[in-house]
Amino acid sequence: MSTIMKKAWGYRYWVLVILWLVYIINYFDRMAVLTFLPYIQKDLNLTPVEVGQLASVFFFAYAAAQISAGFLADKIGSKKVMYIAVVVFTFVTALTGVVKNFAQFIALRIGLGLGEGHHFAPAIRAINNWFPTKERGRAVSFFATSWAVAPAIVPVIVTSISIYFFSGAWRPVFYVLAIPGLLAIILLWRFVADTPKEMIEKGKLSKDQDVEEENVVSKTMSKEEKRKSYGVFIKDINFYVFTLCLFCQLAVYWGTTTWLTSFLVTQHGLNLKEMGLLASAPYIVAFFAMMLGGWLMDNVVHRMKPVALIGYLGSIPVLWMLGSVEKGNTGLLLTLLLLVGFFVNLNFGSIYAYLPKRYPKEIVGSATGLANGIGQLGSFVSPLIAGYLVSVGANGSQDFSKVFIFFAIVSAIAAICAMILREKKTTPVSAKLDEKKAVS
Repeated sequence: MSTIMKKAWGYRYWVLVILWLVYIINYFDRMAVLTFLPYIQKDLNLTPVEVGQLASVFFFAYAAAQISAGFLADKIGSKKVMYIAVVVFTFVTALTGVVKNFAQFIALRIGLGLGEGHHFAPAIRAINNWFPTKERGRAVSFFATSWAVAPAIVPVIVTSISIYFFSGAWRPVFYVLAIPGLLAIILLWRFVADTPKEMIEKGKLSKDQDVEEENVVSKTMSKEEKRKSYGVFIKDINFYVFTLCLFCQLAVYWGTTTWLTSFLVTQHGLNLKEMGLLASAPYIVAFFAMMLGGWLMDNVVHRMKPVALIGYLGSIPVLWMLGSVEKGNTGLLLTLLLLVGFFVNLNFGSIYAYLPKRYPKEIVGSATGLANGIGQLGSFVSPLIAGYLVSVGANGSQDFSKVFIFFAIVSAIAAICAMILREKKTTPVSAKLDEKKAVS
């Protein structure tokens, strides 16, 4: 019996790996644009301000989509929402190869943001459905490594495809990226279900005590109780402190990710191949940082705050120094890139495990969608502001020192938010109602 139960409950790891792989494919699409950004800028004759606008408009659409994605995941199920998202962003990515001007690029960036924005919250809800509370920190941390692994491999892969198959051209690469998108559609449709209960009812898994215990609230909570559950996070001041913290963390992450390739090419004079290698460096370290952060949260400190403070306070000096590295000092440049990758990403798994640990699972999709929707505005604001902070010389040279000082200041604000944040777990509405019934 125990062997059967292990196979049933163990399927959650296959679901997690598939969700991880599909999200890496999601990142292939957005990271390919950022990798080729300095070359797209040159081909389309764009200014740094226009580049910042292109990056930011993606995140504006992405942020807006987060909110509807969370509610849709709660309403029609995570799998359907993710499936639609993958279809949309795969199609838009293929179209990127034919973009001719700034206006067309803006339209495609909005389409990509809407498609990819409906992917994250449903994925978090699916993980929440499949994993017991005690393992969610590690599960979300592993999932979060998808946005460390993807930026680590995408620049190398797409630049290699461009160099070895298309003589350095960037447009054909986006046609090729439709292939992994189709693979993601197949994996998601064939192997993922919204909950273990769904697969048990279809006879694909056997019953398991852990599954039954994890789904007990879902079975007993009425519509009225679920409606009242939304007030648990809407009225919680810590939800808004957390959201501001997430806003700052995403502003730093996507600000640095958006401008890193341009920084390496224009300020440090690296060629396509060299840029691809150095642009991957921070995210190789990021993988281990994310896993370490989730492990610390689950096994050592049992809270997000200590992990967040290490990450945010460590980010401040390394970001400040990165922008002022002298051209040709590759050793110091690489060292700081690795440190940025560690500190900026240490809290990623932990921060997204905060909401599933704090709120009832029935509304965690909505809570995650709303928080991530507002938080993603940091991703919108940051590249836009950075575009205005790039100093352009008379000879066309670009200086990013002010940009990285800005990112360091945002990290300091995130640290303040982390200090304020409380982490006492809220009591689910269903439990409160049961307590009232027992008293009466």
